[in-house]
Amino acid sequence: MRAAVVVFPGTNCDRETFEALKASGLETDYLWHNWTSIDVYDLVVLPGGFSYGDYLRPGAIARFSPVMNSVEKYVESGRGILLGICNGFQILTEAGLLPGAFLRNECGHFICKMVDLEVKAHEVFANVKRLKLYIAHSDGNYVVDEKTVELLEDEKRILFKYAENPNGSSHSIAGVANENFCVFGMMPHPERSTMPYHESNDGLKVFSAMRRWINAHTSRKA
Repeated sequence: MRAAVVVFPGTNCDRETFEALKASGLETDYLWHNWTSIDVYDLVVLPGGFSYGDYLRPGAIARFSPVMNSVEKYVESGRGILLGICNGFQILTEAGLLPGAFLRNECGHFICKMVDLEVKAHEVFANVKRLKLYIAHSDGNYVVDEKTVELLEDEKRILFKYAENPNGSSHSIAGVANENFCVFGMMPHPERSTMPYHESNDGLKVFSAMRRWINAHTSRKA
């Protein structure tokens, strides 16, 4: 199973994500932001960082990178799974691939700490009920209107909720999926909880779930 980590100018979590995917048993490559073909990959990850320095707003410029045209075609074809982590999640909302938008944390400053997450999408994450993962963001306040929240709840598209809301996100939402469950976005960083020296190894549970979901629900091509 092959995975790719997309690198935009300003991305700074690409190496951790690369190593975490390898530790999860995935053959992994880096993809530069101007690549135009990604069809050989089963999992494509938009990692965290500050793409294009977060100028304008997080993800607003990266959304127009050439690779994003390929990403949109990848999603339409059902080729594999697209995962956006932190800044990657922000990029996915800017591109319209996931609902909602991001504002500055309610506290007004950058937050970096371990948080407890309630797992809501049990079909995706099997028997996992709670996770401990790091967050690291200034603009992690996920905003979505009440009608969309109801839709996400009804379709079981909310992946995680914060046990204690750290940033003001609507309904404590920490991660969501698209309607076809082939695009996933999450603010916590699973790659920072995958190694023996990390405080938690719960990130491996996230990547293992992605592998299971790919095997069960995507049209894999050579």
